[in-house]
Amino acid sequence: MPQKGEMHLLLKNSKDMHQFPILKSTKSQTLHRGILFISFLSIQLILFLYSRPIQLFKHSASPCDAGLIYVYNLPPAFNRDLIASCEKINPWPSRCPSLSSPAGLGLPVIDSDHNFTDLMPPNLLESWFSTDQFALELIFHHRMLNHQCRTLNPSKAAAFYIPFYVGLALEPHLWSPNSTSYDRDRDGLSLLQWLQIQSPYQKSHGWDHFITLGRITWDFRRSHQSDWGSSFLYMTEMGNITRLLIERDPWDEKDVAVPYPTGFHPRSLADVQEWQQFVLNRKRKTLFGYVGAPRSGFKNDFRGLLLNECVQAGSKCRSVDCNAGKCINSSAETMELFLDSEFCLQPRGDSFTRRSLFDCMVAGSVPVLFWKRSAYMQYKLYLPGYGDEPEWSVFIDRRDMRERNVSVRSVLEGIREDKIRELRERVVKLIPRLVYAAESLGEGMDDAFDIALKGVLRQFKDRRRRMKVAITK
Repeated sequence: MPQKGEMHLLLKNSKDMHQFPILKSTKSQTLHRGILFISFLSIQLILFLYSRPIQLFKHSASPCDAGLIYVYNLPPAFNRDLIASCEKINPWPSRCPSLSSPAGLGLPVIDSDHNFTDLMPPNLLESWFSTDQFALELIFHHRMLNHQCRTLNPSKAAAFYIPFYVGLALEPHLWSPNSTSYDRDRDGLSLLQWLQIQSPYQKSHGWDHFITLGRITWDFRRSHQSDWGSSFLYMTEMGNITRLLIERDPWDEKDVAVPYPTGFHPRSLADVQEWQQFVLNRKRKTLFGYVGAPRSGFKNDFRGLLLNECVQAGSKCRSVDCNAGKCINSSAETMELFLDSEFCLQPRGDSFTRRSLFDCMVAGSVPVLFWKRSAYMQYKLYLPGYGDEPEWSVFIDRRDMRERNVSVRSVLEGIREDKIRELRERVVKLIPRLVYAAESLGEGMDDAFDIALKGVLRQFKDRRRRMKVAITK
């Protein structure tokens, strides 16, 4: 039997023997818990990175990454005074009501055309205006002044906007029988004289400058003294300046075509989405419609041919004759026709383009084109299939109608119903890109203004890159 001292030693050894495995187990558990904790953190990090890629991108990208924009503060004679003199712009009914809004949108249709109230959802009426088709200069100026990427410091700017209302300055002299070629050029010459002494222009000679022209390019390309329009685009100082217009010269890379203003100026993303659903699901009563007026003074007038074809089609076609002024600034009558027509006929206007194309598409009607220069060679930033015959429209060569007896009705009746639905869906999807919102829509949706501005900034950024490459060679 062990003695007292021996017993104490056995107990002590026994404790030591039990303590050893306990210590070993504790170290193992601690190590295991550490591994589990690190693994847990790693899994959480992986989940965070892969489950939220869009949010991470949005937070890391700045809306002004392409650069800031400086808006010149021009003498009022080049913009504000022209609005104040709106009664003198042309000899026809006053342009003042359509130019009265600071944003260039014109009068709300709920005040100017009560026939709109039965055409659309009541809550969208406040997004519709009687907008002048030549109001682009006012619309862009207003949006530029309120743009988040505007800077008041020209030394920080990557682009410079010239808010000259050159279209409004020219218009009184287009219709006056007493105006000379110098009268049509005078305001443009004065603007460029002012611009030449500005430091940003002197630094770049205008390659990072842009301007909006509210009329078609041909109104500013007078080659001879007795010709139509001004010679503004042929003036030396305009050589490097990018210009945004409703119709471009397809062979001039400085011309950028943007949509004609329509009457729809959505206040929010919700407005756009509701309108898209409305026009997509609307029941169309007529196969095709035509809004226009014949040009009796023109030999072989194609518009007259289309009006005649519409008459012959009977109930398959409706038309609005614009001779009586029914088509000015998106009247309720023209909008109703577009809303009720599967297709809308879009011949060339007085030039190759016409506002009616955009009124038609905003109404969810599929455009039928007869000249490729009416859209396919124009709106590169806005309409897919630039230069081709994309599947948001139908193309009928006008020569086939004249020479091969092809009829619009026979072509359109040959399109299957499911194909018509597909075409309309593509048109409706384009609507946000074709309209000028009252203000920025936000929430990732770009309107016609946003697309134009991003296109210009991208172009300038590319020019700077090419210039740097040229310098290093």
